[in-house]
Amino acid sequence: MKTILAYGDSLTFGANAETQGRHAYEDRWPSVLEAGLGGRARVIAEGLGGRTTVFDDFSAAADRNGATMLPTLLASHSPLDLVIIFLGINDLKTYLNGTAFGAAMGVKRLVEIVRSHPYGNGYPVPKVVIVSPPPTVPTQHVDLGPMFAPCAGEAKLFAGYYSRIAAELGCGFFDAAMVATATPIDGVHLDASNTRAIGEGLVPVVKSVLGL
Repeated sequence: MKTILAYGDSLTFGANAETQGRHAYEDRWPSVLEAGLGGRARVIAEGLGGRTTVFDDFSAAADRNGATMLPTLLASHSPLDLVIIFLGINDLKTYLNGTAFGAAMGVKRLVEIVRSHPYGNGYPVPKVVIVSPPPTVPTQHVDLGPMFAPCAGEAKLFAGYYSRIAAELGCGFFDAAMVATATPIDGVHLDASNTRAIGEGLVPVVKSVLGL
């Protein structure tokens, strides 16, 4: 059986904008992906709200810098066959990075970390799939509106930058915007059906990358 690490933010965690809680386990995209692979792989969900690609955010108690946390997770979950990197939306916060290009460069660095990590024990270097986030949408949310609205145009550039990085580095690629749209409740997060759609859309991509 293959082992897949789903490395992401609140969209991987399964944040529910309507309830302020978390989507049911079976509705989160890593769970849907695992089910769609029919027992041929297990998917480890590592989603943290607010996680960025490589940028520090000291406004929360948890370490949100994806680059600093990734080596630890690669070690604790090894051996891995595949790492799915689904990050970047939080990079658009005006007080962090604010550009899709910066997020793409952050994703590039994460791929480098995956490929250069000293796995040891004869463990393989995992393959990588890069997922570009769905763009933000207009919202009246008191906090997330002003946090993301100034960079709404940048969010539409994710797929272009991420697909180029994926091609350059020889990674799999999936554009989540092709199947999912954020909810206007907060402009960023997904309802259950859109969250499931990402897992369903990733099934053929992962099967192809892993030869399942």
